[in-house]
Amino acid sequence: MDTIIKNAQIQGNKTLLDIGIKDGKIAHIARNIDDSAGKTIDACGNLVIPPFVDSHFHLDSVLSLGQPWINKTGTLLEGISLWNALKKTPEFTVENLKKRALEYCNWAISQGILSIRSHVDVCDDRLIAVDALLEVQKEVAPYLDVQLVAFPQDGYLRDPNAIVNLERALDRGVNVVGGIPHAERTMQEGDESIKMLLKVAEKRGLLVDMHCDESDDPMSRNIETLSCETVRMGMQGRVSGSHLTAMHSYDNYYFEKLKSLMLDADMHVVSNPLINITLQGRSDSYPKRRGLTRLPELSGAGLNVSIAQDCIMDPWYSGGKADMLEAISMGYHTTHMTKHAQIEACFNMATINPAKTLKLDGYGLEVGCNADLVILNANNVVEAVRLKAERLIVMRLGKIVAQTTPAITTLNIKNEIIDFKRK
Repeated sequence: MDTIIKNAQIQGNKTLLDIGIKDGKIAHIARNIDDSAGKTIDACGNLVIPPFVDSHFHLDSVLSLGQPWINKTGTLLEGISLWNALKKTPEFTVENLKKRALEYCNWAISQGILSIRSHVDVCDDRLIAVDALLEVQKEVAPYLDVQLVAFPQDGYLRDPNAIVNLERALDRGVNVVGGIPHAERTMQEGDESIKMLLKVAEKRGLLVDMHCDESDDPMSRNIETLSCETVRMGMQGRVSGSHLTAMHSYDNYYFEKLKSLMLDADMHVVSNPLINITLQGRSDSYPKRRGLTRLPELSGAGLNVSIAQDCIMDPWYSGGKADMLEAISMGYHTTHMTKHAQIEACFNMATINPAKTLKLDGYGLEVGCNADLVILNANNVVEAVRLKAERLIVMRLGKIVAQTTPAITTLNIKNEIIDFKRK
């Protein structure tokens, strides 16, 4: 073995195990692996997991907070207006976008995120964001997988050049087809955009990920068309519906019908709890809707559901620090998924579930998988989420790419000095 991780707590196992790594792969998992040839890392009973996967993000806007102003109303619509204003400023260059995105990639790696699906705006004839993120994708590839989605922010049919620009972006190497049907002029045009975009993806053999029904409007029902057209075109399992916040406002009768359609389509669902709980319900007085999609019902039905971050320090959201545990925590709190088994289910929504959505090769914590691993400063999943546990070690193909020293608090009480690590 090149490396052995000793005394690892692996999710779902009652006993501590050792993980043997050879040539960047997990070669052996067992108790008390005896091999003195390689390096040994003692996990000390801490939780070892495959890396976090952020299945919905916007690397083109990340860390642009305050450019050219800060969102005053906190609404989705002002965020879009702010983003369109930023695209017209001299600061909107390939160099500046790369700088911001690369800085964030360092944040992500340090927090154990080793795969990101990022939407990239194609409603800019210069395709500045596309060119910048393609360069970022190539530059960070040894450490971080970045999957790019061609995203017509202003509407595939509504924006005069989005149809052409989306094709240009795909020709340059963007590898997922995006959409935003609820941003079209009418619900009918939204449905038409879905049909057109699925045809583009089918022709090119690409995956699809659409911003869908990111609204408080109970009549925003593009996910119905997305599911039905996915089945009609035989694209089951290749399509993701992101946000789906209008589902929080659907009546239960319609939701039950919709759920069966989504199951027929083998639809992937991506929720963004931090952003959805922030942006939705802004026009409500009281009672105020949470505006988060139905995580327990969708996952309980057998759909592949993921939790993602969406935004960090940009026109839509002024917070964040690349911490998937923060997104998981918001998700389980706002959906009442507070049983320990449900918290574990939410944890999986930021690891194994999004890995399925992105079709990641070699992902997991089994023999033969890539040795992409994270050691968390916690003994189990529930504790990791509760404490937002430090990422003690982050490994990419068996090599350490990030390491964190846990914080130590010194108390001076009762004339006695006490050092302790919170756990």
